[in-house]
Amino acid sequence: MTALTILLVLVLLLVVFGLLFRLQILTSIFSGTYVREIGMSNRINAVLMLVFMVVGGAAFFWSFSENFNKMNPPVASIHGHAMERMFWTTMTVIGIAFVITQALLFIYSYKYQHKEGRRAYFFAHNNTIEVIWTIIPAIVMASLIFAGWKAWTRITGPAPKDSVVVELMGKQFNWLVRYPGRDMKLGVVNYRLIDASNDFGFDLSDKAALDDFTSTEIHVPKGHPVLIKIRSRDVLHAVYMPHFRVQMYAVPGMPTRFWFTPTMTTDEMRAHLGNPKFNYELACNQICGKSHYAMKATLVVDEPDDYQAWYAKQSPNSANADMMASYKQTSQSAGLGKGGSLGAKAAAIEETGETPASPLAAQTAM
Repeated sequence: MTALTILLVLVLLLVVFGLLFRLQILTSIFSGTYVREIGMSNRINAVLMLVFMVVGGAAFFWSFSENFNKMNPPVASIHGHAMERMFWTTMTVIGIAFVITQALLFIYSYKYQHKEGRRAYFFAHNNTIEVIWTIIPAIVMASLIFAGWKAWTRITGPAPKDSVVVELMGKQFNWLVRYPGRDMKLGVVNYRLIDASNDFGFDLSDKAALDDFTSTEIHVPKGHPVLIKIRSRDVLHAVYMPHFRVQMYAVPGMPTRFWFTPTMTTDEMRAHLGNPKFNYELACNQICGKSHYAMKATLVVDEPDDYQAWYAKQSPNSANADMMASYKQTSQSAGLGKGGSLGAKAAAIEETGETPASPLAAQTAM
């Protein structure tokens, strides 16, 4: 207690001395005897402002040019070029505004450094300037937003009826990939049927689910629309494929989608980059847990003939004896009965999206 009292007394003494010192300065100012010593530090700081602007600006542009290819991979989809134009138009407008404002900030800091006898000009108000710096940014921003809205509406609009359909389900910490079978319809899934041999929760009482199949890699054909239907089994994930300029969240309980048309096969991109080990990658760019780094999958863009050959080799769910046996046991324990979850079929079709106008439409169109 004694130590605390002594500490409080010392603090109060420091406050009193500080106030007395401040009072002395104010008295000198009012009496006209106060002289403020500026010294060389003001001049040095003003010069350092210019040095920082030049050196910092040069370092920024060097870093940008040195790492440009790393942060801006080649575009491998049709809509990706529109995304690039929109992105770099926005960056150009923002970059010009940034350079002008930051250059003026540092130059004015040097030009209007303190000098004896010089007083700042008091500028109260100017309607013309207010109108100019309100209307011009508003027009520019509205133009950028409108262009972005048009591009986004076109990109996220309905996919072509003959699109190749791929469903991706994110879960901690890997991606599950599902394709429709020869009927080109994704079957019903039910979360109550998920187990070690049925990661998707296929309801095999639905005939459309019997010929669905899963894959450890994502295969898509070059030059053909691809509709990605996206789900999450647990937490928020994101489907991020930088070369295709694809980014869409995988949200628990809310299926999302994204469609694109690839323009370069994996082999063509390897030749373009001069890297025979290159592979397109699907990555999750949301921090989804401690093993987030493992949330990635390989995407292979094939020539249409190669894609059809790969597709023909895949085994449907009906050929998976373990899944069929597990389904019978799990459906009974889940209380689904003989009819499975066909009652949820309408909702499942709505969630999984467009159905091609005719069976095999996506395959025969290639």
